[in-house]
Amino acid sequence: MKLGFLTACLPGWSLPRIAEWASGNGYEALEVAVWPRTGGRDFEASHLPVADFPAARAEETLALFAKHDLELSALAYYENHLHPDPERRAEIRTHFKHAVDAAAALGVPYVGTFIGRDWTKPVADNLREAERVFPELVDYAGERGVKVIIENCVMEGWHPDGYPGNLAYSPELWEWMFSLDLYLNWDPSHLTWIGIDPVKTIAPYIDRIVHAQAKDVELGSGDIDRYGFFGKAVDRPDPWDNGWWRYRVPGLGQVDWARVVDRLYEHGFTGTLSVEHEDPVWGGTEEKVAQGLKIAHRTLRPLVIG
Repeated sequence: MKLGFLTACLPGWSLPRIAEWASGNGYEALEVAVWPRTGGRDFEASHLPVADFPAARAEETLALFAKHDLELSALAYYENHLHPDPERRAEIRTHFKHAVDAAAALGVPYVGTFIGRDWTKPVADNLREAERVFPELVDYAGERGVKVIIENCVMEGWHPDGYPGNLAYSPELWEWMFSLDLYLNWDPSHLTWIGIDPVKTIAPYIDRIVHAQAKDVELGSGDIDRYGFFGKAVDRPDPWDNGWWRYRVPGLGQVDWARVVDRLYEHGFTGTLSVEHEDPVWGGTEEKVAQGLKIAHRTLRPLVIG
């Protein structure tokens, strides 16, 4: 197992700067963000220009990672493949294929993304649509030696009422998506706040957990007794603010990392545990983000033997 992090938390840093910092601070791998530079979400990061990725760029990138003794664990493009706007959906599909092409050129085994959801339609209709959309993407990736990995993030901010916007948040939905030959980028933080014990989900699905993200969650940081499980309903100007929990870096929330890592080892996980930094306390400036990554490393390094 290797300890890495997702580069999206440092959108203003270049990939060479991130690689140097990661290596110098004890990380062994990077999950590289590859959103296009003209994206729509404020946390999008573009650390590899996959839409324009000649052979020389691939050689340069591989040399950078070799120089710093780092592994490139996955490319990250987490977008909504079931977006209700057909033009936006087509843009996402095209860029996802660029990411797959770049992964193939680099010898990277995984490209991470979301199932997503058309929030104007019920779940059943979305599942049938995904069964139409994803086989082409899985085949495209498979022909190039790349697996498609899906993060189990709820993406409640994508839904106008704060309901799940990514239909991959529970083991029931994992079993459905595995039938499409998709794999899992497993993240315990999302499971924790929706009431699922993350440790109990490792053994049954370990054959599909090929990459894992390390993010923590602090429950009780707001008022669940006022808002209820689904969060704010009357006044929710920020769709991501549900009013009763927040993400934290590993070690500052409720996830039991000793149990998580031990269970991953027990069942033979040999992939990358990649810190996903979305902690509002250790965010806002590059200096604070870097400190948050150091806190995560201090929590996880004694557990991840390598």
